Amino acid sequence: MYFKGFGGNKLKNFKQIIAKQISKIINIDEQELTSYIETPKDTKNGDYAFPCFRLAKELRKAPPVIANEIKEKIELTDEIEKVEVAGGYLNFFINKSELAVEVLKEISNVEQYGKSELGKEKNIVIDYSAPNIAKQFHIGHLRSTVIGGALYNIYKYLGYNVTGVNHLGDYGTQFGKLIEGYKMWGKEYNIEKDPINELTKIYIRINEACKENEEILENCRNNFKKLEDGDQECVEIWKKFRELSLKEFQKVYDLLGSKFDSWNGESFYSDKMPEVIDILQKTGKLVESQGAKIIDLEDKGINTPCIIEKSNGSTTYATRDLAAILYRARTYDFDKALYVTSYEQVLHFKQVFEVAKLLGLDEKYTKGLEHVSYGMVRLPSGTMSTRKGNFIKVEDIIKDTINEAKKIIEEKNPSLEDKEEVAKRVGIGAIIFNNVSTNRVKDEIFDINEMLNFQGETGPYIQYTYVRTNSVLKKVANIPDAGKINVNNLQDEYSQNIIKLIADFENILINSSNDNLKFVDFSNELEVYINKIDETSKKRKTINLIQKLHREGKSVIVWCIFNDSILLLFNSLKRLGIKCKYINGSISNNERESIMNAFK
Repeated sequence: MYFKGFGGNKLKNFKQIIAKQISKIINIDEQELTSYIETPKDTKNGDYAFPCFRLAKELRKAPPVIANEIKEKIELTDEIEKVEVAGGYLNFFINKSELAVEVLKEISNVEQYGKSELGKEKNIVIDYSAPNIAKQFHIGHLRSTVIGGALYNIYKYLGYNVTGVNHLGDYGTQFGKLIEGYKMWGKEYNIEKDPINELTKIYIRINEACKENEEILENCRNNFKKLEDGDQECVEIWKKFRELSLKEFQKVYDLLGSKFDSWNGESFYSDKMPEVIDILQKTGKLVESQGAKIIDLEDKGINTPCIIEKSNGSTTYATRDLAAILYRARTYDFDKALYVTSYEQVLHFKQVFEVAKLLGLDEKYTKGLEHVSYGMVRLPSGTMSTRKGNFIKVEDIIKDTINEAKKIIEEKNPSLEDKEEVAKRVGIGAIIFNNVSTNRVKDEIFDINEMLNFQGETGPYIQYTYVRTNSVLKKVANIPDAGKINVNNLQDEYSQNIIKLIADFENILINSSNDNLKFVDFSNELEVYINKIDETSKKRKTINLIQKLHREGKSVIVWCIFNDSILLLFNSLKRLGIKCKYINGSISNNERESIMNAFK
């Protein structure tokens, strides 16, 4: 079978095709059946599997009986090659040539492959990064920045109108402490020269002082109330802290390539909180408890009340988050609002999302609130804490990683041009990949050696695979026109596995957005299959193999697998926020070979 040329049609949805055939037999909604269809881990069990267990209750039959009855009646199509029964499963095998034709047809639009209109006219707000002013941008904030940035890119690619918000921690009782520390010892520290480190020293020192002196602690509390009330001295000190901190944070964001559409932090909502309190007051749910104003949530299964206003009249994180929800609903008309923070804030967001239902907002907004939690980053000695000075700065991590990458390049390939730029891309890629490749909800013990491992499922190895794949492609001369492609030459196991991955790219993006980052598995799996093909090629001497394939008119195998793989690796890394050049003649042979040699 030859592919006749490139069209602009969307890739066939094989799950829908299967569901349609099953629906004809059992008269159950096609869309519902589509949602049941799975992808078997072992390709011996087919390309898709339908679990008949889902139908047992409705049809009142045993799953194996249902499976056999459907198999007997199902109509094979051009797309479905065969159907087999395995226990209570129906295993579907897709016509390999048909699949290859569909993939080649769709991927011809290389820059847009996998792009979707799923999110057309839908709005998503993603709240991520959110470092605290006057504190170190440490590795805990890095996970939020990287995960949030990846979700931003994925949702954008799926056609959503995305707003990235850096909800800066620029308000709260900690500023009462910092202001008091600055008043007491400010002249001892040069915060203009080294703002974050000097302010961190003040913060650690004032915390120790608060433990020993209740009067100092009370002054700190009063400072924050003064800040809320617009006290000139407190506001000026606070503004100074904020401006100096943002300049420092921007250095990290520039290195990571992070961008935000809004920098409205907690302070932005200082004049919007009275409305929230007024609305809640009118519901009759806001009650006084020990001088504070709270919302009791026991009837919602939450045993801890949500504090809206403290006994001294100052507001809380919850009040500011509620004001933000109200503002974002009115400003962005969001269909979904994601909050990317550590799981330590699970209770906080349960409370806030429940109280938000009392704000008089349309149900669309309150149903769209979602907490994307992730595990804490821990040192071998325990949790990181700015109060104790027990933290790792992101800036130091980036510098160390880049220096380590550069050291490897110096050892392996000292003549490489642009060593600094290559080391920077590899180093930052390692950091980003490390943060999105680990299980999001599990705690992570920070291990710099694991992150900088240049073998296995790591950022540097994925980047190496990308460059290596391009190098193989460049060795193919006189690639045939699309119309001469014989897809029957793409029947081997690894080629088919890659074609299936490419075919499923859009679904993987959608699942990654719904699951909030399992997308990195795609990059790893694609890299594995590419390298298995490459290893087979090496055993037969790559150049000789490619020349032989070309003589036999099968150079399309190399073109299809390697060219499409380059595109998908580039696209998946780009969605994760890892920088690579889209190599289609845009990288010199010297740079390509040098990078490969450097990370072998």
